[in-house]
Amino acid sequence: MTLLNPERARAEYVRKSVQSATPAQLVVMLFDRLMLDLSRAERAQQQGDFTAASTELIHAQAIVAELASALDTETWDGAAQLLSIYTFVGSEMVRANVEGDVRRTRECIRILEPVADGFRQAAEATATAASSPGLAERGIA
Repeated sequence: MTLLNPERARAEYVRKSVQSATPAQLVVMLFDRLMLDLSRAERAQQQGDFTAASTELIHAQAIVAELASALDTETWDGAAQLLSIYTFVGSEMVRANVEGDVRRTRECIRILEPVADGFRQAAEATATAASSPGLAERGIA
């Protein structure tokens, strides 16, 4: 039996988690990481570590770009509004990075927290409905 080093073990765990996740769970995972990146960027900016902040903000921008690209504006009426939010926070993250502005980073957190919470609640509701036998047959799920 071969033992994995901690980094490889973590990477394997994350890979398996992503592969077995539902689409709703994947969105929640992206938001969890997005909020972690922004929190780390905020802390780094407060400490004057703008290199670390930049790394976190660039990763957060990539996540927002991925979330935006996954929106289907033809299927969901709210997609255009959500795309506007993603576009705005993406621009704010760039400015927060270029200007080293912790206030802009905090504003992105403030704007995205309720969006992340909404996706978490939707994913939980979907999982609950899917695990309740017979609800779909009765027209409840």
